[in-house]
Amino acid sequence: MVNSLLVCMYRKRPAGCASEQRREDRRGCAVQLAVMGVLCLAIGLVSGGVFVSQSQPRSVLAIHHCEQCLDVTELAGLLASVGIQRFPGLLPSVVFETDRTIAMQVPSTKQGVHYVIIPKKDIKNIGEISAEDAPYLIDTFAVVQHLIKDKALSSYRVITNGPGFQDVTYLHFHLVAK
Repeated sequence: MVNSLLVCMYRKRPAGCASEQRREDRRGCAVQLAVMGVLCLAIGLVSGGVFVSQSQPRSVLAIHHCEQCLDVTELAGLLASVGIQRFPGLLPSVVFETDRTIAMQVPSTKQGVHYVIIPKKDIKNIGEISAEDAPYLIDTFAVVQHLIKDKALSSYRVITNGPGFQDVTYLHFHLVAK
């Protein structure tokens, strides 16, 4: 279909072609272009709905009660949520993964080793944890424990940040060790 649109738009016409034929060709091109635009819009809406269906309502999406509609950390959190839930195989530096948690190593830190452990459920921050999140949090700490034992870590910290300190509005934990 895209090919027919390109041919339609850039078609060479003979010099003696009647102006009425040209108008008819332009109308056909306009109809094809309109149909293609509506089709692309429909595909975009459906795929967007599928990708964010398991995410918390974010201020970017809930404009009717938004306080920070274009907050970069909110948008980053939404994208992280979609990536972790829908495309975990595409994430870089994954060192361990369960059905509820993913752990990634942060490369080249001055502090020693640094892992980021992320539950696969969209939770904005530790202040918004609910009873339904318990299985994900238990699994997240089991992954932390696995990394501590597997890497033989003894001097370590497990850290999470609140909303004012998050670069990405998505609950995650840092396991930092010497």
